[in-house]
Amino acid sequence: MSATPTEIRLRKKSRLLVVEFDDGNSFEFTFEYLRVHSPSAEVKGHGPGQGFLQTGKEDVVIKSVDPVGHYAVRLVFDDGHDTGLFTWAYLYELGRDRTANWQRYLDRLKAAGYARKKPD
Repeated sequence: MSATPTEIRLRKKSRLLVVEFDDGNSFEFTFEYLRVHSPSAEVKGHGPGQGFLQTGKEDVVIKSVDPVGHYAVRLVFDDGHDTGLFTWAYLYELGRDRTANWQRYLDRLKAAGYARKKPD
């Protein structure tokens, strides 16, 4: 059984999306984290190992959070990206695995020779 959000709050000033789930878990996501982990083909590719490293997303803003049925939201970013559907299960996974996911992303940036504009 998967958890379902009970509340989703967009905090533009602090650049956070807060998602509270019915199992009591609550996750705060930076806009950059969500943008670089979008489930879209533009980010993930069309199969295993085909993902594209996202760079320059430190200042990205989520313009809107649009519901998609009773199972997901579409996040509309100010860089024009809006094709990823963040299902409840994927949002939960992103929250649960945030530390490992973020470190893996930072390691990929470093390996590519990209220096982020902002500190972690």
